[in-house]
Amino acid sequence: MVATNVKAETMSLMDKRSAVEAEMNAIIARLSQPGAPGLSGGLLNSEGFPRSDIDIPVVRAERRRLAELRNDHKEITEKIDQNIQILHSARLGSSVYKNPDTQTSSTIDTVASMTAQNVLMRHSPNSMDVDVLISRPFAMVDEIADASPAVEDGLQLGDQILKFGNVEAGDNLLQRLSSEAQSNLGRAVPVVIVRQGTVINITITPRSWQGRGLLGCHFRIL
Repeated sequence: MVATNVKAETMSLMDKRSAVEAEMNAIIARLSQPGAPGLSGGLLNSEGFPRSDIDIPVVRAERRRLAELRNDHKEITEKIDQNIQILHSARLGSSVYKNPDTQTSSTIDTVASMTAQNVLMRHSPNSMDVDVLISRPFAMVDEIADASPAVEDGLQLGDQILKFGNVEAGDNLLQRLSSEAQSNLGRAVPVVIVRQGTVINITITPRSWQGRGLLGCHFRIL
């Protein structure tokens, strides 16, 4: 009963963290748009006066809110990690992960390991601020054949997929993954994965081989 309650709480925390991430990304987008001061840019002009082209009180409020959200995100992630440890200590893994009716437990485990330190980062083209893009894996490699293109190009069993070419999230993911591979036959496809909590960039070239398909692996949608 305790483990069930912890699992339910963890799922609720994950939903809460998703909402926090969405609000963070929205604020970052607003602060980093052309003409905006960014996440840490100055609010004064070259003469030392407040900039007239921006709403300074709004910018300060947005930055303050972003700092609060980052603290909330950290606390929620730490709580999720604590709950995962509780679930592991209760030895639920051997029974829960093999039950198709409770696949969410496996998802909890893999997603919770993605702490704030594992988010993707890129520089905004219009500022020197770091634009934090928080992503979630949408699929996992649950089968992979020896000597397949996937194996030879660096994919491993258990890898979670954040991005496969132009596929990141949405509906009809398996069909879109298949189409992405077919449309890039013989061409390197950039793939972003999460492996043991670490974000890794690799390239995979779909191609014919002695086995089935162009990759030789199977994805399970999370």
